[in-house]
Amino acid sequence: MEVIAAVAAGAIASACQNAVLSSWLVSICPQRDYVKELGDRLSRHAHIYTPGSDDFKTATTRWSVAHAPEVKLVVVPSIENDVAETVKYANELGMPYLALNGGHGAIKTVEKMKGGIEIWMHQLNGVEISEDGARAKIGGGAKTKTVIDALWAAGKQTVTGLCECTSILGPGLGGGHGILEGHYGLISDQFVSMNIVLADGILRTIDESSEMWWAMQGAGHNFGIVTSVTLKTYDIIYRDWAYESFIFTGDKVESLYDNINNHLLKDGSQPVEIMHYSFFFNNPEVDPTNPLIMFFILQEGNMVVDPTYTTPFHELGPISTDGEGGSFLDLATWTGNDNNSPPCQKAGLVNYRFPINIESYSVPAQRQVYDLFASATKETPALNGSFFLFEGYATQGVKAIPSESTAYPFRSDNLLIAPVINYAGGDAEIDKKAVELGENLRRILHEATGREEMHTYVNYAYGEETKQNMYGYEQWRQDKLLELKNKYDPQRKFSFYAPIA
Repeated sequence: MEVIAAVAAGAIASACQNAVLSSWLVSICPQRDYVKELGDRLSRHAHIYTPGSDDFKTATTRWSVAHAPEVKLVVVPSIENDVAETVKYANELGMPYLALNGGHGAIKTVEKMKGGIEIWMHQLNGVEISEDGARAKIGGGAKTKTVIDALWAAGKQTVTGLCECTSILGPGLGGGHGILEGHYGLISDQFVSMNIVLADGILRTIDESSEMWWAMQGAGHNFGIVTSVTLKTYDIIYRDWAYESFIFTGDKVESLYDNINNHLLKDGSQPVEIMHYSFFFNNPEVDPTNPLIMFFILQEGNMVVDPTYTTPFHELGPISTDGEGGSFLDLATWTGNDNNSPPCQKAGLVNYRFPINIESYSVPAQRQVYDLFASATKETPALNGSFFLFEGYATQGVKAIPSESTAYPFRSDNLLIAPVINYAGGDAEIDKKAVELGENLRRILHEATGREEMHTYVNYAYGEETKQNMYGYEQWRQDKLLELKNKYDPQRKFSFYAPIA
């Protein structure tokens, strides 16, 4: 009996030491000191936060509170190897893990992480510009404003998103649209090399010679945690930028989007120095009955937007206009995407997005979605803070890169569209109405394209999109992604954000 008891005790001890505790083991295993065990493996300035602390709350607060992952520990790496040590430790315990940069990834698939480790990347935020100025190495947690400001001070820039508070790599691993893509392509098209922790916990450096490189440019969330990336940088060509903004009432929907098609979009040949940006929103103080439309034209190289572009919109009779000249550093503030703006606040709200990429505006469909947005937000006041975003970047740089050369699949599309359904959570009926509204708005636009394929931007995805919607309809794309996934992540460690398998 003593032998049997000793064997049983040894088996239990082994189970307690090497596995995440299942419910029946909790009562008989001593509580593991995860903080000490992992802390001994990390660098001096790394941090570990546990539930109940203010730091833990800060680290786990997301832009959208819906479908949040269940976090047991937060690790804040100080050096790149801390990420590798954390992944190794989690693998030994069988614990899941998920990297977080800015916390703006609102896709519902992240809720599948239960009782795991969040690796909060925000200390890995350095920007190192090469001696010749042609490259910059940025940390895996670097935010957009940090990168823009550091490069600008050196007379350089690269493709980044418009929103200051998001990271570079979060969007970049899914392609990454940005204000300079008309010149240079997507964020991911700027990648030169990267340091990445793969599923085995080993920190590797890869570049275009790696078979994984193709996947990292559009589906990178599925293959590892990028601790730093080296990007192409470019001399600043024009320091001057200008904007003009217009606010229209809902009766101008048809004429506004017809003008955009004819005077700006021009069948996909939008001038490279121009970006247009609009959204539906509610402001009862201005119009208590119907949503308004905010419309921006941004121009590179001028201190006043060329009247060639703005005159057709003045002629529509906006209820107000505004404009200013400045520099690239002003764009986020002008458009309401700076660090102090509402989109950068984590206000405890639900934010659902339902993206679709299209080639041009269907004017009748724009009327349909406007009317549906108006009626739904009126009938359900809880959804009144929602907005409907239409982004029109110049696309020459994106289309100049062969579609088959990267995992990003939809280079021929000209417009990036997403209703953002925004509300306070906690009511299942409102949740249902929110999802129905977002899906119906997207469905109307998709049907108007006349295409069987629905193209969606993975970085804005809600989480019910198909793999084809996010990663392309060609069978060879799906086969190639799956082959790489099976080779580099056979146990599906990286399958919480828009998984391919």
